[in-house]
Amino acid sequence: MDIVCLDLEGVLVPEIWIAFAEASGIPELKKTTRDEPNYEKLMQFRIGVLKEHGLGLKEIQETIEKIEPMEGAKEFLDKLRARAQVIILSDTFTQFASPLMKKLGMPTIFCNTLEVSETGEITGFKMRIEKSKYATVKALQSIGYDTIAAGDSYNDLGMIEASKAGFLFRSTEKIKADHPELSAFETYDELYSAIALNLT
Repeated sequence: MDIVCLDLEGVLVPEIWIAFAEASGIPELKKTTRDEPNYEKLMQFRIGVLKEHGLGLKEIQETIEKIEPMEGAKEFLDKLRARAQVIILSDTFTQFASPLMKKLGMPTIFCNTLEVSETGEITGFKMRIEKSKYATVKALQSIGYDTIAAGDSYNDLGMIEASKAGFLFRSTEKIKADHPELSAFETYDELYSAIALNLT
């Protein structure tokens, strides 16, 4: 039995933090897991920048409401879900993901949770589990699933490499150069075809 595991940001929707960096005019917030492999370090940096500028969850959610899925993403997801079980594995947060899931047709997503004060300040975050994407793929395999995974960033490599088939999608030149063993695709048609070839 197969289950497809997809990253969210950069694969199905634009990067939330980049969109917010542009909306708020704070370029430091453009840094993502494509630039910083250590997610804990990256999030602490982001929380510090938000605090410095007096920004909280409300302002980020206002930006997220305006984000649309990448062109062709929902159609790709619909086509894939007609063929296989799909789970989105993301390091984003439930408070960010909900409106985006509605726009994608309510796929299943496993993600993390923000800690937010009564005033709306983001004070911390709770990861679902350490190395959550890799750990989730291994857990799915332990209950009888074969996994096929795709993502674009450093934090996707664990689930991609642990799966029976794994692909990079719209990744950086550096990640592609560092991992020549991984097939890399730029279009949803290419990615769908590669996944479909590995479905049993």
